Amino acid sequence: MASSSTTSQLIEKADAALKAGNLKDAEKLYEQVLTTSSAGNVNTTDSSIQQQHVRDQETALVKLGEIYREQKNADALSNVITQSRAFMSSTAKAKTAKLIRTLLDFFSSIPNSYDVQKQTLTDNIAWAKTEKRIFLKHSLETRLVGLQLETQQYRPALTLIDQLLTELKRLDDKMILTEVHLLESRVYRGIGNMAKAKAALTSSRTAANSIYCPPLLQAALDLQSGILHAEDKDYTTAYSYFYEAFENLSAQGEEGLRGGALGALKYMLLCKVMLNLPEDVNSLLTIKLATKYAQMRDVESMRAIARAHQERNLSDFEKALRDYRDELSSDPTIRSHLASLYDNLLEQNLLRIIEPYSVVEIAHVAELVGQERQGVESKLSQMILDKVFYGVLDQGRGCLLVFDEPEADNTYGAAIETLGEVGKVVQSLYAKTVQIA
Repeated sequence: MASSSTTSQLIEKADAALKAGNLKDAEKLYEQVLTTSSAGNVNTTDSSIQQQHVRDQETALVKLGEIYREQKNADALSNVITQSRAFMSSTAKAKTAKLIRTLLDFFSSIPNSYDVQKQTLTDNIAWAKTEKRIFLKHSLETRLVGLQLETQQYRPALTLIDQLLTELKRLDDKMILTEVHLLESRVYRGIGNMAKAKAALTSSRTAANSIYCPPLLQAALDLQSGILHAEDKDYTTAYSYFYEAFENLSAQGEEGLRGGALGALKYMLLCKVMLNLPEDVNSLLTIKLATKYAQMRDVESMRAIARAHQERNLSDFEKALRDYRDELSSDPTIRSHLASLYDNLLEQNLLRIIEPYSVVEIAHVAELVGQERQGVESKLSQMILDKVFYGVLDQGRGCLLVFDEPEADNTYGAAIETLGEVGKVVQSLYAKTVQIA
């Protein structure tokens, strides 16, 4: 038991050094635990000692990962994951998968670590394949697809998804199948193929219905459903899905917050704005689940957008986009819908300004709406082509000529209808003539 007590003492010393802020000393002690545990595992046959070695080694690996996460050291974290392979070779496969997922999760706190994370995943996938650890391989490949999705590498992601689906359907692993189909839906949505995105989501829900679906995965399915309905402009149905996801994620506490509870709330607020109900935004933020998020910048950004939309104020809308650039532009869903909202708001303002005029200078319209002349001219041209109003741009004089909506002339239609009836009479007479003859 001497070796076991040695590693336990090293863990205690390392924990104390970590608590005191001596990261270098703690790092050395945890590394010493790994080397000592390895030696101990070889020289003893006592199962209780071996179990203690495994626990100490697992603790040391996780603590080292936490240290490198705090130091934002992606390369060192990658080395820890590689170093853990010796430990994983002697432990249960389920514990192995949990440990490597824990270590890989630490990358999410390290900025600009995509390349290192991708290489780490690729190396460990190859190792899992060699060791015939199929479940671990599928789990790592699923994570790699998620990483490729985040970095918008859609084609490699689809290729890997196709390989995964072929293997998973053969093994009938419904849980990972649900996750992969969900990722497939998100990838297709990223490349703009909505039909395949919906089909993949349906497949994911079908797989999820035959198993117990964890709350976080169910919330992810609801979020994706809401996003696809929002793309179809069905904001009422989208809101109901986002609410389900938000409620589900909020019940998970801190894990739910990381899983996207705040994002789901932002989508709910976005739906209210897109439904022309900006006044509901403040009342929505008074519900019990939403109050703890009400003062966050992400929520403040949506509140500013709602205020600008309610007042039909373009300058306030642009100010909100500038002031909350990170919060509003980082999410492609919010970014695309706000672009559409801004376009509609500009269109409404232009219609209100040109309504009393039959001829108006474009420069004057641009001044009133607070936009550049070229942008206003381009928007007016688009509105004329879309028949939002009737008019002509006189670029020589720099004016817009506005016409009344032309009344439909039914003369030609009535004439064609009359000729059609005459044709029927002639055919009827011809048929009778043939019978008499």
